[in-house]
Amino acid sequence: MRSLLFVPADSARKLEKGLQSGADALILDLEDSVAADAKPKAREMAAAFLRETRALPSAPRLIVRVNALDTGLTEADLDAVVREKPHAIMLPKACGGPDVQHIGIKIAVREAENDIEDGAIRILPIVTETARAMFELASYRGASHRLMAMTWGAEDLATDIGAETNRLDHGDYTPPFALARNLMLFAAASAGVDAIDTIFANFRDSSTLQRECIAARRDGFAGKMAIHPDQVAIINEVFSPAPEEIANAQKIVAAFATNPQAGVLAIDGAMIDRPHLVKAQRLLARAGL
Repeated sequence: MRSLLFVPADSARKLEKGLQSGADALILDLEDSVAADAKPKAREMAAAFLRETRALPSAPRLIVRVNALDTGLTEADLDAVVREKPHAIMLPKACGGPDVQHIGIKIAVREAENDIEDGAIRILPIVTETARAMFELASYRGASHRLMAMTWGAEDLATDIGAETNRLDHGDYTPPFALARNLMLFAAASAGVDAIDTIFANFRDSSTLQRECIAARRDGFAGKMAIHPDQVAIINEVFSPAPEEIANAQKIVAAFATNPQAGVLAIDGAMIDRPHLVKAQRLLARAGL
């Protein structure tokens, strides 16, 4: 997934715009973008949208962000949406692998109750939204077969630690938030799943968004979350492998397939070893090849 667009689940207009945005995934939000008194209606609308959209031939992946485990609202969220078989549940304010296991059990019960195959619904946690969570990042490795990717958040973390801002004047993250980003990236690699970069809040600043996407892809992120449909095209463009990158990856994979015992091969005058093969395989997987 290159682009994951947040859409408030209680807005029919925004749900429809999200569907037309070209995003690889829509995150139907039951959490922060929905007022407390609107959450019951949002659950109903999310369930209806899942039911109506999943049958479309070109539907994006559908992810539901539920309310955090400590809110007392998670059970009702899952009751409403699991029966409609979303691709994944996004867990906000996750504090470690045990939280993924906890919500995984809740999902498994509801899968069984609705005759959905076990493990069909995956989990995408937001893993850096509290100071406590920063000390549990290693625990996601091996936590659950449902873990599909990991992402991070800077806004709630700023509130939790009392930071006045999470960005410097020129747009880069301040040191505490750069640390959170980087540790999440390592944690995702350790867990063997894709790292998804957090949102860029100023949706009118396309040049900074593009620069941030380029940096994220350079560092190893597979995609980025968005808060506005206008951000999707930029994210998709940056995180899409170029034709020449695909051709080079295919050449590397083909060369090692022809020489399966080789540790190092010379390709176009360069020495290519097994780490290059792994990188090429990942690029082709993300390109759907």
